[in-house]
Order: sequence, then structure tokens, then C-alpha cells
Amino acid sequence: MGFLLSYLMAKSYSEIKIKVPRFNEASGFYTTPERSKIMSKIRGKNTKPELAFRKSLWAAGYRYRIDYKKLIGKPDIALNKYKTVIFIDGEFWHGYNWIERKHKIKSNREFWIPKIERNIQRDQEVNQNLKEMGYTVFRFWEKEVVKNLDECLTSVLRHLQQFS
Repeated sequence: MGFLLSYLMAKSYSEIKIKVPRFNEASGFYTTPERSKIMSKIRGKNTKPELAFRKSLWAAGYRYRIDYKKLIGKPDIALNKYKTVIFIDGEFWHGYNWIERKHKIKSNREFWIPKIERNIQRDQEVNQNLKEMGYTVFRFWEKEVVKNLDECLTSVLRHLQQFS
């Protein structure tokens, strides 16, 4: 399955992949123990915005898969019955307002700028591939879910209600 997904991605997405350097001392990147401790606490799964969204979706009567590995990009929420996936993206990692924020990165710029730009590029590839597979893709920023959970949920529910 993994080979097929990488073949599909390579075939359907023509943009050249951004190369991200390794983050290690040999490559010239350094981090303090304090920074390392902070970074280790960042969650990739089950973030508060994700949990809030899932709880609301469940309360609305919809059942789903979380971090669904059978689909490209491992969507945070997958509703296979409705061919719908939902991603709730962190602002830093996925490049919220990137053009403006890119210049504010001060340390290890040679790593972080290509890293985040590659994440943005990968998100576009994933969106395109899922759409080609017939899925509807919703992407929300974490802060958007925190501030406007009802609006985010309503947009998804409006889409899902088309199937009933």
C-alpha cells in the first residue's frame, strides 16, 4: 500500500520536493536542553482542538476513524462512509500566514524554513491525492477550531448532511 501511495504522489504532483536538511549537530544545528524539553512536550495526536472537534462530531451522531493510516496523510478524522477527511493543523508546523511569519524565525533558519515549506507542500500533495481518490478534504487551523468550533463543525455537518 505504501508503494502505491508514493507512486500516486510522485505521478500526480509535478512540483519538485523541497529538501529538508537533517537537524543534528553534524549539520550545524544546535538546541539547548531547555528548548529540547519544550519541543518534546508538543503533541502530534489528540491535541485539545482535535479532541473538542471529535467530541462535537460524535455528539452530532457521526462515527469516524482517528489518525487513519490507510489513507495518505493519516487524516486526524476520517469518515469513510462519507468519503470525508478532516485535518486540524498546528499553526507553526503547517505554516499559518507563512509569508509574514517566515521572517520572524531567528534560530536554525536553514532547517526550519525548508521544514515548514516542505510541510506546506506535502499538505497540498495530500489534499490533491485525497481529492483524486474521491474524498472531500477539510483543513482547519487549531486556533480556528478553538475560537470557532461551532462554525468549523457546521461546515463539516452541512457537507455530511448531503448524504442523508
